Amino acid sequence: MGNSLLRRKNVKQSLLDTEEPQHQLTRSLSALDLTVFGVGVIIGTGIFVLTGTVAKDNAGPATALSFVVAGVVCALAALCYAEFASTVPVAGSAYTFSYISLGELPAWLIGWDLVLELALGAAVVAVGWSGYVRSLMDNAGWVLPDALGGREGADGFGFDILAAGLVLLITVILVAGMKLSARVTAVVVAIKVAVVLIVIVAGSFLIKSSNWSPFIPPQQKVEAGSGLDTPLIQLLIGWAPSNFGVMGVFTGASVVFFAFIGFDIVATAAEETRRPQRDVPRGILGSLFICTALYVAVSIVVTGMQNYRELSVDAPLADAFKANGHPFYAGVISFGAAVGLTTVCLIILLGQTRVFFAMSRDGLLPRFFSQVHPRFRTPHRPTILLGAIIAVVAGFTSLSELAELVNIGTLVAFMVVSVSVLVLRRTRPDLPRAFRTPWVPVLPVLAAAASLWLMLNLPAETWLRFGAWMLVGLTVYVLYGRTHSRLNTTENRGPDTLEKRTGDARDS
Repeated sequence: MGNSLLRRKNVKQSLLDTEEPQHQLTRSLSALDLTVFGVGVIIGTGIFVLTGTVAKDNAGPATALSFVVAGVVCALAALCYAEFASTVPVAGSAYTFSYISLGELPAWLIGWDLVLELALGAAVVAVGWSGYVRSLMDNAGWVLPDALGGREGADGFGFDILAAGLVLLITVILVAGMKLSARVTAVVVAIKVAVVLIVIVAGSFLIKSSNWSPFIPPQQKVEAGSGLDTPLIQLLIGWAPSNFGVMGVFTGASVVFFAFIGFDIVATAAEETRRPQRDVPRGILGSLFICTALYVAVSIVVTGMQNYRELSVDAPLADAFKANGHPFYAGVISFGAAVGLTTVCLIILLGQTRVFFAMSRDGLLPRFFSQVHPRFRTPHRPTILLGAIIAVVAGFTSLSELAELVNIGTLVAFMVVSVSVLVLRRTRPDLPRAFRTPWVPVLPVLAAAASLWLMLNLPAETWLRFGAWMLVGLTVYVLYGRTHSRLNTTENRGPDTLEKRTGDARDS
């Protein structure tokens, strides 16, 4: 059993799987499409909310530097993703990469975690989108019945019809084809970026340089906690992070890091890209660079418009414009946030269904879900199943409950991909690599170490939830995935097949 847990999938077999007619996705995406997807999923509520939260509580005007630090950490992981996605352009992202380099059980655990995290992430975004839309409707005098306005503050039955409706609409778009999804995303992202640029340009005329002094406020110590909501590193060694000062910049980086989560979803679309060896690295790195630049610009503008001590936490950009006598821009920002969250939800659901599809094609989940639609050539079955489940979750669950998203899964995926680059460089140095991660092994080691550091700054409760979900996943793998795996099926076909498979594995 020990050998079966770490059996690795052949690189050649992974590429051959993409050519099976019943399980073959259509290659229709370009580098521009992938960049749009990346920008679409990264720019969400983070740019409208986290800038004020971090400036007020952690870094002051130096929040711009926090975004730079977080962007650098993501860039380290992005370079590792780019090498893998250009070498093995197969759906599944971190799941597929770890299956090839580390083995079946690590791959299953990563896939299991990503499916859950992306599902809850899509539900969180849908509920947040619903809140912005209801706010805009209230301004226009349109009020939904309490029973259809969501669980927040509901007395008795409450169902968020807008959140559920958004998920179902996106499900239809994803089933209809990747090119349609790309076109819808391109239009919405253009609107979202335009709103962000309007905010940057308009806000730049309201900047007071005195608000940037001091740019890095004096350091303030934070008392060490003891509960489950305390960062794990405090419980382990008693080290408490500092707010403001130079260390406050790094504390802020651990917070704003989550505004960047999503760029790795670009890698899940590698199998549906026309020239993945060239376009996937461009899409990943291009979207990350654009979003980092926008985040830095917004944080500089908002801390220049209003003193960081006076920024609001809920809607810092909108309230900063109100404080300067320009309420019109508050409505523009709410509109931009609502539009922006549409693409975030779409692309998260896209990434989740591709991970689920890849796991199903490998036999770790029922193969029924890996058959593509005969006309649209999309994984319609997992898309419909997961879309329906997420719509129900978004409709019946409050935002405060959904907000407990296990962000640790993304950081674990970053670590796995970084380590996998080192493993595959050693085991398969002969593989053609259209994009090569520079400064190996230093850069992958730095990427893994930076991800681990951010993980240690997460609350202990997050680690407990992550551990519990992994135990559930391990149980599912032992009871179903291990015996239904296609690699296990190959082993049981006979000595000749086993000998060939063993030889292939040795070669790989």
